[in-house]
Amino acid sequence: MKKVAIFDIDGTLFRSSLLIELVDVLVERGTFPAKALQAFAKDKERWQNRQGSYERYIDRTVKAFMEHIKGVSYQDFREATEIVAKRYRERLYRYTRALLKRLKREGYFLLAISQSPKGVLDPFGKTLGFDKIYGRLYELGPSDRFTGTITDLHLISNKANIVKRAVAKEGLTLEGSVGVGDTEGDISFLEMVETPICFNPNKALYRHAKRNGWKVVVERKDMIYEIERGKSQAEGKKGRGRTLQKGSKWYNTGSSLLNDRSVAQAMGRKVRTWARASGQKGSR
Repeated sequence: MKKVAIFDIDGTLFRSSLLIELVDVLVERGTFPAKALQAFAKDKERWQNRQGSYERYIDRTVKAFMEHIKGVSYQDFREATEIVAKRYRERLYRYTRALLKRLKREGYFLLAISQSPKGVLDPFGKTLGFDKIYGRLYELGPSDRFTGTITDLHLISNKANIVKRAVAKEGLTLEGSVGVGDTEGDISFLEMVETPICFNPNKALYRHAKRNGWKVVVERKDMIYEIERGKSQAEGKKGRGRTLQKGSKWYNTGSSLLNDRSVAQAMGRKVRTWARASGQKGSR
C-alpha cells in the first residue's frame, strides 16, 4: 500500500488563488463582463491594505464566479483554465515545491484537495505530478453550458471525506502520511495524517497547530522558518543575530538556510552544513 501526501493548493503550493486568477482571465477574454471584477474590488483593496480579511475577499470572488459562470460554454471555460495553468505553473512556494518533489521521489501517492474549480486544478496539478486531484465540480447542462450549480458540494466541503474516499478507492495507507494546509478548512485532513504541516497558516489554523504541537512553517521573501511548540527557528541567508535551537543542523542551499536537509537537497542546489546550533547567536 502506498503512503499518501495530501496538499491544499491555494496559498499552500500556489502563491495565489487559482479561482482569483481564473476570474481575471475570464474577464480578460470577454467571457465574464468587466463588472465581475467590481464585485470584489473593494474587498481586494481592503485586504491588500491590511484593513480587511482575505476570507471576505475570496468569498466575494467565489460569489462573482458563481453569478457569471451560468451560461458559459465548457469550451470557453476550458481555454481559460489552460491559460491559467500555463501562465502560473511556476508561481510556487519554494518549501512546498521542494517537499512535493521529495515525496514524489520517495514513492508517495500525491493527493490534492482544493475548493478551486476542478477544471482549473486538473491542468495545473498535472504539471506538478499529482496522482489525484479533487476540487469543486460545476454542473453542465445539455448544451455543454454551466448551470451555476456545484455538484457533490457536501463531499468537497469536508476534506476529511475526500481523504477517506481516496484512501479506500486507491488502496492507500495513512501510515507515514503527510498533510500540508494553510487555513482552518484543512484541519479535518491534517488531523488524519501522521505528519501535519501548517504552511503560512492563518490565525485560526496557527492556534489549532499550537494547541496540538503541529509543525508550522512560514515562507516570506527569501526566508523559510519553522515555528514549533511556540518557538521560532529562523532560516535566512546569513542567520546573524538569530538564536538557533540547541543541537539543530542548518543547511545552506545558496538562497536560504533550512534545518531540513532533505528539503534543502530537493531544491536542487549544492547543500553544505552551515552550523550546528549550540544555543548561542548564529554566525558563519
